[in-house]
Amino acid sequence: MLENVYLLTLIVVLLLLFAPQWGLVSRWRRKRWLRSREAIEDALMHLHQREHDGRLASVESLAGTLGVSTRLATMLVQRMESRGLLRATASGLSLTPEGHRLAIQVVRAHRLFERYLAYETSVSPAEVHELAHRMEHSLTPQQIDQLDAYMGHPISDPHGDPIPSASGEMLRVEGQSLVEFPVGKPARIVHLEDEPSHVYAQIVAEGLRPGMAVRVIERSPTRIVLESDTDEHILAPVVAANITVRESLSETIAAQGERLGSLQPGERATVLRIDDACQGLTRRRFLDLGITPGAQIEVVMRSAFSDPVAYRVRDTLIALRREQADWIWVKRNGRAGPSEEEPEGSQRETA
Repeated sequence: MLENVYLLTLIVVLLLLFAPQWGLVSRWRRKRWLRSREAIEDALMHLHQREHDGRLASVESLAGTLGVSTRLATMLVQRMESRGLLRATASGLSLTPEGHRLAIQVVRAHRLFERYLAYETSVSPAEVHELAHRMEHSLTPQQIDQLDAYMGHPISDPHGDPIPSASGEMLRVEGQSLVEFPVGKPARIVHLEDEPSHVYAQIVAEGLRPGMAVRVIERSPTRIVLESDTDEHILAPVVAANITVRESLSETIAAQGERLGSLQPGERATVLRIDDACQGLTRRRFLDLGITPGAQIEVVMRSAFSDPVAYRVRDTLIALRREQADWIWVKRNGRAGPSEEEPEGSQRETA
């Protein structure tokens, strides 16, 4: 009998501590979350995105985005309203001027972090958004400015979203969904939606990215076939809907040049540009080697296994793997003379 009393007492204590809705631990966690910078900034991001899309947020939409109950979302709204960050009306939730200022600051931090992770580290493209989301709440406005300056004040993140300036100005992406874009017309990718993550992962796996020249060559209710400079891409309409394109002025995809890796030994070319996908240390290394627009480059010889390949640029011999050479866009000039030899005093380097 006494054992039953002890067991009942233990059950009551555990319920008082850990009950999901009214337990002391749950209540403490809710209060802590409501007061956190992360909760407020995530809510600001949601309201800003809804206003950007031309509609107002609601308590229900906020609860769904944050993954909390409607009751908890209502408490967060009340807290933010008391701080002058939002207005709650019968039409929905809207940001105040102060709320908008803070929201832009969070958007700027998030997109700068995405740019840094994508171009300065080896983080997988599919992981960039989630990591940036966790890191965006840790920066002060001064640190955000320093990160912006370090990367040379970029204007867009890896997905094509504009990065707000320090004054809060932000460009608007103009384009059309790939699902609706005319078949056969040259286009350029201007934006990739990174949510939901599993759809974005499929886009990344196809090697598609902002700035890439593409053309829709087939469309049906079940698939969209896309042609790029490197391959054909077969996409489900739900995946293609997350790709925004704009009509390209180039008459053909090939008008942007060809990849250095496609040249044969003895051929010469003029460097047009380094692909936007090449960033970070590799891009800096290319620039240090003199691989800049207008530079002349010659394919000297292939290794025994065809990779890497030796190139001559600015009287220096360098070795590039095929994947590195494919980041360099060139205009073919013809073949070098058969009797040309390596200039005296030329240097040898490996990228």
